[in-house]
Amino acid sequence: MERRALLWLLGAAVLWGTTGTAQALGGAEGSPLSVGAVRLAIGAAGLLAFGSRDLRRTPIRWLLVGAAAMAGYQVAFFVGVARAGVALGTVVAIGNAPIVAGLAGWAVRSEPPTRRWWTATALAVTGVALIAGRPHEVDMGGVALAVLAGVAYAVATLASKYLVEVVPPETAMAAMFGAAAIVLAPLLPNGDLRWLTEPAGAAAAIWLGLGATTAAYIAFARGLRLATVGQAATVGLAEPATATLLGVALLAERPPAMAWLGVAVVGVALTTLASEPLNAEGARTPRGRVPAPRRGRRGRGT
Repeated sequence: MERRALLWLLGAAVLWGTTGTAQALGGAEGSPLSVGAVRLAIGAAGLLAFGSRDLRRTPIRWLLVGAAAMAGYQVAFFVGVARAGVALGTVVAIGNAPIVAGLAGWAVRSEPPTRRWWTATALAVTGVALIAGRPHEVDMGGVALAVLAGVAYAVATLASKYLVEVVPPETAMAAMFGAAAIVLAPLLPNGDLRWLTEPAGAAAAIWLGLGATTAAYIAFARGLRLATVGQAATVGLAEPATATLLGVALLAERPPAMAWLGVAVVGVALTTLASEPLNAEGARTPRGRVPAPRRGRRGRGT
């Protein structure tokens, strides 16, 4: 995997990993729908500030698919985690996303998963499960929403891949998140926004929007241009490892030994994935084969 792609994607995952800590410090943990909607609204505004050019060239079909998937992910993830618990909800949502993304990339983009990718993904999912630990009780409705969140994230990643092939990464993310913010706008008046009136809550909202969304998805889009759909989703599993480290450093959390083992396993997974070769277009090149010429991009997705 190209080093630039890994660094961009890893940077995005690290920024995503700050979400839980920011919510805890800002007192926004008890309002999942409002957190998701506020984060998306601020993040979309930030992305539009950076990527407002070339919006007319954005492929409409993939824009609509990506926006719907991203909006669905925000709601399903925050509500699913609130019902199923942070540990179980995170494992289910984040754990199934790279598998779905890898299979979707294979089916839609002819990017067959390699053995190395399967190995890295299996290690990363195992590491995430170790970090989360054993749940005390299971809310099947919350688990179902977490599964839906993972699928939605995978679909959003697939759509993003098509978008960044046509327009600059900042423009692709600005268009997708702007549309997703419009979809979720009706949730804002009905959400509990009292946490925004506190200085810590306002600061958390700004960070969740500009840091964990705007900056994170610009980095993600830049890395996605040089990686496959499955690879990008797998690197995203560094998010819970980051969250664990931040919990220890800033929230005085004391995770069990198994969680530290999980962080180490995720590190091994990323190292494994980093050694996977890519061709110049960011698509996997099977050994001994010459990459087939790709179709023109100008009309794709319109």
